Amino acid sequence: MTDFISDEFLNPETEDEDDSSIYLSIGDLMSGLLMFFALLFITALLQLAQKDVPKRVVIGNVVGQMKSNNINVKVNPDTGDVSIQESILFSKGSTELKPEGKTFLRRFIPVYSGVIFSKPEFEKEISRVVIEGHTSSDGDYKANLQLSLLRSASVYNYIFYEMNFPTKAPLSQKILAAGRGEIESDKKRDNPSDRKVLFRFQFRSDELKKNTAKPSF
Repeated sequence: MTDFISDEFLNPETEDEDDSSIYLSIGDLMSGLLMFFALLFITALLQLAQKDVPKRVVIGNVVGQMKSNNINVKVNPDTGDVSIQESILFSKGSTELKPEGKTFLRRFIPVYSGVIFSKPEFEKEISRVVIEGHTSSDGDYKANLQLSLLRSASVYNYIFYEMNFPTKAPLSQKILAAGRGEIESDKKRDNPSDRKVLFRFQFRSDELKKNTAKPSF
């Protein structure tokens, strides 16, 4: 009888050792996969960080040029948005540029546009420049939206129909006008700082990030 008893019954430790080996192999495989995906994730983060480099350099140059030319604007250090207060360009409620506003644009635009086209990598990184009109929350929503659009159009028309500067032609291929009305304003009060015109960059690296983040099916 004992001749027919398998080795597994005689040596139960052998089966336990085999099971342990299987578990170890699976564990090693899982660890390897985790390491692989971790490396992929780190590589993706590094690539995204490298894509941000031209954007940061462009913004830094805009800030530097505004300061060195004593141009009184507010530049967002994260987005590069250049904010010009209403009082510089327009009288309250008006869509017609003030003489002081025209003088300001004649100083500002050549410097601003000059940064964009100062280097091929800057020109490539900036896919679009949007002139955005903004209002405060005071007044009617539709009227504010129309006012903001007409103001951005006034700025656009002055730049391209009444000004001359070295980078006018290539800038015209990148720029457009838009009205945002009171969308980004303080809804609790009439905040004068909400009435402004923004020059907003659209960066190619940001567009690549959005495309990378979209799930593929």
